[in-house]
Amino acid sequence: MMQRVIIDPESKSLAERFALVKAANRRRGRFPAGCVTVVETEAAARAGGDAARKLHPAVVYGPSSSSEGQQLYYLVKWL
Repeated sequence: MMQRVIIDPESKSLAERFALVKAANRRRGRFPAGCVTVVETEAAARAGGDAARKLHPAVVYGPSSSSEGQQLYYLVKWL
């Protein structure tokens, strides 16, 4: 189950973005920036999906800094 993401409409750096997420499974709700490739359009995200390479098209929110100093993206939805 996806966790609920709280969106800050006044943020200048945090935004919903189309992306390809490298993940072994699709149960997680957040991903380190190294696992996320932001793309320009939904079509690009869908076209880049490759289950064999574990690349999944998604809408993510971020990047956000974690308490450990990592940049994280939060899953909004899988495409």
